[in-house]
Amino acid sequence: MNDADVSSQIHQMVRFIRQEAEEKANEISVSAEEEFNIEKLQLVEAEKKKIRQEYEKKEKQVDVKRKIDYSMQLNASRIKVLQAQDDIVNAMKEEAAKELLKVSQHGFFNHHHHQYKHLLKHLIVQCLLRLKEPSVLLRCREEDLHMVESMLDDATEEYCEKANVHAPEIIVDKDIFLPPAPSKDDPHAPFCAGGVVLASRDGKIVCENTLDARLEVAFRKNLPEIRKSLFGKVGAA
Repeated sequence: MNDADVSSQIHQMVRFIRQEAEEKANEISVSAEEEFNIEKLQLVEAEKKKIRQEYEKKEKQVDVKRKIDYSMQLNASRIKVLQAQDDIVNAMKEEAAKELLKVSQHGFFNHHHHQYKHLLKHLIVQCLLRLKEPSVLLRCREEDLHMVESMLDDATEEYCEKANVHAPEIIVDKDIFLPPAPSKDDPHAPFCAGGVVLASRDGKIVCENTLDARLEVAFRKNLPEIRKSLFGKVGAA
């Protein structure tokens, strides 16, 4: 092989290497461009996802706010209905309290006098049965004091028969009394429609058996039935 042939082969090899190098460079360039485009696409997709999430979040917030507003309006309507119902029930309760007060009012022309005396005796016996203490303190309204003292022996005897125990010591408090009947002069002052309060000597056990307390319990116990009878299913709900 002469020098010309060798030189020709060398040129061919150099050309081949250059061509191969250019092809590799182009491949690298295309690969880099594809990677750039992929990254750009990923960023775009991430931004789209972020925007979509923000939109969904705001949509949910609007939906929640709409539900809250509706719920508040519904509750406000229910509260108005319940307040109106309560006004009616309270008016009924006040009328019942007035009728109850007539029973315990004293006076020569009070036809309920004997009935109230019998009721007081029943209330005292009931308290004694609940307390079951050998010694108790009794408080009543000042206007009921003489009536209570006059029937105390009968009440004690009835208690002993029912409880099968010895007669307890009953101390009637003549210094501190339950509030008097309601006064038109001072309608906001504490009052008591009648009845008694008994307590153990140490004051740890108390039995309130006033007409006001019994009326309150009766109304609270029967309130669902009262509402249902007055207002139907809406009031009972």
